[in-house]
Amino acid sequence: MKKKVLAAMLVAAMTATMFAGCGSKDNGASNDGTQAANSGSTSESAEPVDVKLTVMGPSEDQDDAQGAWLKTECEAFNEEHPEWNIKYEYVTCSESDAKDTVLQDPASAADVYMFANDQIADLVDAGALTKLGGDVAEYVKSSNPEAMAATVTYNGDIYGVPYTPNTWFMYYDKRVFSEDDVKSLDTMLEKGKVSFPFDNGWYLASFYAANGCTIFGDGTDASKGYDFGGDNAVAVTKYIVDLFNNKNFVMDNNEGSLGLAGLKDGSVNAYFNGNWNYDAVVKNLGEENVGVAALPTINVDGKDCQLKAFLGSKAIGVNPNCKNQEVAVKLAAYLGSEDAQLKHFELRKQAPVNTNLVSNEEVAKDAVASALANVATNCSIAQPIIPMQAYWDAATPFGDAFVHGAEGQITADNAKEKTEALNEQLNSSLTE
Repeated sequence: MKKKVLAAMLVAAMTATMFAGCGSKDNGASNDGTQAANSGSTSESAEPVDVKLTVMGPSEDQDDAQGAWLKTECEAFNEEHPEWNIKYEYVTCSESDAKDTVLQDPASAADVYMFANDQIADLVDAGALTKLGGDVAEYVKSSNPEAMAATVTYNGDIYGVPYTPNTWFMYYDKRVFSEDDVKSLDTMLEKGKVSFPFDNGWYLASFYAANGCTIFGDGTDASKGYDFGGDNAVAVTKYIVDLFNNKNFVMDNNEGSLGLAGLKDGSVNAYFNGNWNYDAVVKNLGEENVGVAALPTINVDGKDCQLKAFLGSKAIGVNPNCKNQEVAVKLAAYLGSEDAQLKHFELRKQAPVNTNLVSNEEVAKDAVASALANVATNCSIAQPIIPMQAYWDAATPFGDAFVHGAEGQITADNAKEKTEALNEQLNSSLTE
C-alpha cells in the first residue's frame, strides 16, 4: 500500500501543475534533435566510427567513492553501441551552475550536460540547448507525468530529459526532534538548533510563498509579475526578523556547507537541503540519527502557514554546437532512461521521475523519496522557466540583510519599507 500511495503522491503532484505539451517549431541556432533521434546508426560500417564527447555533470556523479554514476553509465552506453567508438572527456559542474558555465562559451562548452530546468529559457535563447524530438521527445512525454515533462518544455518544445525532481526538504537529528516536532518550525526552535540559508533565493521564496506571495502567478504567467508586497509579505519579513533574534536559529550559507558542518559538530540539529547531500548528511550525523521530512509550517500572525519549496527537475541536455548530434542525443536519452535513473537512485539516493520507478518497491520505502513525494504533493510551487534573474540577484542581498550588524539591516521597524522596496525592484526589472 505504501508504494502505491507514494506513486499516487508523485503523479498527483506533478500533474497538478500541468501546462503546455510538446509541439514543433524551427529553431535556427539550436539544432533539432528529431533527426538525430530517429536516424539509423552506422552499424553497417566495417569499423566503428570514432566519436569524442565532452560530458558535464556534478562531482558527486563522477566520484568513484560514490559509484561514479555518470562515468559508469557513459561506458555502458558505449558498450551498447559498437557502431561507435566513443572517447569521453568529463567536466565537473553542478546542475545549478550549468547555465553560467555553458554560456561563457556555448561553442566550446560540453556536448552533453546536466542542468536545472529553470535555466532552459536562457540556454535556448543563447543557442546552447538542442530541441529534442522523435523517439526521445516521445520518451519524455510517455515516461513522465505531464507536469514533469512540462518542466523541460519551453514554447511547446522539449529541451531535456528529466531524471530527478529538483526540490529540497528537511534533514533533522532524531535524537533532538520527534516526528511531531518537525511539523512546526516554531516547535523545533524551542527544542534545538535550526539552520536555513536565507541568502539563497531558491530557499528564501518558500517563506513568502507560505503566506500567499507569488512569482508569475502560478509560475507560468509573466504578466502577473512578482507579488512580494502588501501585508502578507511584510508579515513574513517580520517573522524572519524574529527568527534571527532566536538563539536557536543558525544562518546557513548560500551553498549549505555551514549547516552541513554544524550537523557534524552538533551546532545544528536541522538542515534544509536536497537529496544530493544525503551521503554527506549521513556521514556527518550518523545514519541511525538521520531523520528526513518534508517542510514544516511557520506561524505568521497567529496563522500556521505551510512552507512551499520550488519544484522543478534536473535534466540532461545536448549542446547544439556538438558535431555528433545523433550520438549526443541518444546518450542524453540513455542517461535519463529508466535503468539509469534506478542506478542513480541506488548509488546516490537521486529520486527518479520515471513513472515505472515511482512505484518500485525499493524507491517507495525510501525515506528521502517519500520526503520528495510529500514536498511535491503538499509543500511546493512550480519553479518558473520564465527568466527571473532579477529575483536571484536581489534575493541574496535581501537575505543577507537580516543578519545582525549587516549594512542596511532589516528590522521590525523597517520591514515594511524594505519589503516594498524589494517588490518594486523586482517588478521594475520586468519593464527594463
